[in-house]
Amino acid sequence: MGKRSGGSDPSSASVTFGGERLARALAAIDERNADDPNRIRVRGELRPKELAHAELASAWVERLRPDASEALRLAARAHHVRRWVIPRSEYPDGRAGYHRWRRALHAHHASEVGAVLAACGYADDEVERVQAIVTKQGLGSDPEVQALEDALCLVFLETQFRDLAARLDDEKIVDVTARTLRKMSAGAIEAAGALDLDASEREWLRRALAALE
Repeated sequence: MGKRSGGSDPSSASVTFGGERLARALAAIDERNADDPNRIRVRGELRPKELAHAELASAWVERLRPDASEALRLAARAHHVRRWVIPRSEYPDGRAGYHRWRRALHAHHASEVGAVLAACGYADDEVERVQAIVTKQGLGSDPEVQALEDALCLVFLETQFRDLAARLDDEKIVDVTARTLRKMSAGAIEAAGALDLDASEREWLRRALAALE
């Protein structure tokens, strides 16, 4: 849909975060995500899906948490690194199959980012902290994990309405959107209200916000 990330340019994230070691790690993560065969349109350009999502998540973290730690910035970039190699179709239908898939993805993402960070000279405790954020350990009690969750939810709201509209009726889209908003902090919900959405998307968001009241 070519949504914007509220004024932050995702392509500048690796520069604005700063630091030679961090820049090398971000570039290595981007290189892995650039292989994604799936494409989405961002600002009129078809991009590898996970590369674009990672850049958008980085931009949101930078906007929501300008003081974000290096670990959080790395986790934002690596949250779905090479996600496509473990497709949902490889697991059974239903909730149990879905949760098995999600656990496999968490282990995969942690392994991928761990290898990148080790190669870039990060210490074991630094690697473990990034892996903890990527796998959302402490969600509900860890502010950095919540910041990542906020960023991912905002990326979802920016980029997924068109896909939802192709698969779901209006009521279901509103329900999915409301469930997304319930996972977000108050600040992130406020940011969602300022997203650059078309008329239908804005109406779905309005109804979802009303459902939270």
